Amino acid sequence: MVALKLHVIAKAAMDRFTESLTLNYSDSIIEVLDDLADNFLITDPSIAGHPIVFASRGFLAMSGYEREEVVGKNGRIFQGPRTNRRAVMEIREAIRSERSMQISLLNYRKDGSENWILFHLSPVLVEGRVLHFLAVQVPIARRSRLRSMSRSERLGMVFGACREEVREEELGSRCEVLADSFEDVDNRGLEAEDSREACDLEKQKATDAAKIILSILNYYHTNGALYGRRCSSASIAPLSSSLNISLGRIKQSFVLTDPNLPDMPIVYASDAFLSLTGYCRHEVLGRNCRFLKGPGTDVEALQEIRNSIRAQQACTVRLLNYRKDESSFWNLLHISPVRNATGKIAFYVGVQINENSKDGHGLSPEMRQRSAVAAVKVAARSLTALPGSSSRSSSSS
Repeated sequence: MVALKLHVIAKAAMDRFTESLTLNYSDSIIEVLDDLADNFLITDPSIAGHPIVFASRGFLAMSGYEREEVVGKNGRIFQGPRTNRRAVMEIREAIRSERSMQISLLNYRKDGSENWILFHLSPVLVEGRVLHFLAVQVPIARRSRLRSMSRSERLGMVFGACREEVREEELGSRCEVLADSFEDVDNRGLEAEDSREACDLEKQKATDAAKIILSILNYYHTNGALYGRRCSSASIAPLSSSLNISLGRIKQSFVLTDPNLPDMPIVYASDAFLSLTGYCRHEVLGRNCRFLKGPGTDVEALQEIRNSIRAQQACTVRLLNYRKDESSFWNLLHISPVRNATGKIAFYVGVQINENSKDGHGLSPEMRQRSAVAAVKVAARSLTALPGSSSRSSSSS
């Protein structure tokens, strides 16, 4: 009984911190952020203690913590005995000044091991007001002190070791070779373990990740206000009656999503898809397909899907998805763009095949997917313009 009460209290606390995001952005923001592979935290300065309200999967994997152990806590839980106090003070000053900054920082994982990171802080500004702080964290690779020194500094070390009576001409050529060769020997005695500086590539990686995450937060804040918390089925313009009839004849599990609407929601779901996933039609329409993912879903497969959509190309992945009752199934998923008569992309079709399904009439999964995509494309040929035109809404006129 006590354990149950503690669980209820913990869940209520998690919900409170989650609302820090869902009340300021669209409801799907948590799922969108959860798809990103970067290591980052989001904190809320308006809540007492400036707690963490979101921790990415990448960060949790890097630090060894569970999300429940991180959300609601202040970032100081990752500090330890050798964390540089001056660096911590610089971060605090940047927060007070509401400005961005980058700094090398020694943090600690859950198991107590040291974790050198490049800490990139950015305020999340909405209409001139700081809503949250974003903290992107890029691991800093272990490099010898000699490797991190400039060429002139390395030559200086070698010059000091050379005999003074060697002629200056010889010194330049011989010591330059020596300096280069030092990079390939064991330099453990030259390691700078009291500090570790990030390279330009690591700094650029942190900057690029912060830009992408900030743009996502801005987009979902703006569209959350414009389009509401969720793109409901009532707000989606109905497909034409002829297209609905044609799609209804296709017995394969598939959905159509609209890339021209915010968050690319489902605008059509076949009966076979509803049977496979256990959802009702009203629970599916207006949602992004990511609601099928769960704790075992491969992040790299999700990234492959995003990349193919960005490139406007078809792709096939094997994905662990989850039904409404939380049972899992291996989904052989094929996604392909569907173009209208003008050649522009009107939809994306996603064809799902349960890997353990035996109902294929002797056809391979690839053939079943191709036949379903071909049938959808034939049905969509009647579209003469992008969704939202008269061809899309003729059934309601």
